[in-house]
Amino acid sequence: MKIAHKIATALFTVSLLATAGCASTSTKEGTGEYVDDSVITTKVKAGIFNEPSLKSTEINVETFKGTVQLSGFVAQPEDIAKAGEVARSIKGVTAVKNDIRVK
Repeated sequence: MKIAHKIATALFTVSLLATAGCASTSTKEGTGEYVDDSVITTKVKAGIFNEPSLKSTEINVETFKGTVQLSGFVAQPEDIAKAGEVARSIKGVTAVKNDIRVK
């Protein structure tokens, strides 16, 4: 009986440590947040790709905790604003940092 109790305690401890490893901090995303941010990034990239005036190959998209950062280069100043609008229109985006520059 003591062996079973020790095994149960060890399994509980391991599961507790594994769960704590998935928790988020101010500088690190949790597992669920990482998946959510990946979905947001994909949706923003698709939105930019579907916008005929934007060249999706020249715009980089990164997401951290719902904040989307856009970077890269565009031909027209209006394209900077358009990329920001596309990013803001995606569900789940909490903020947009637009670092796109004109060539």
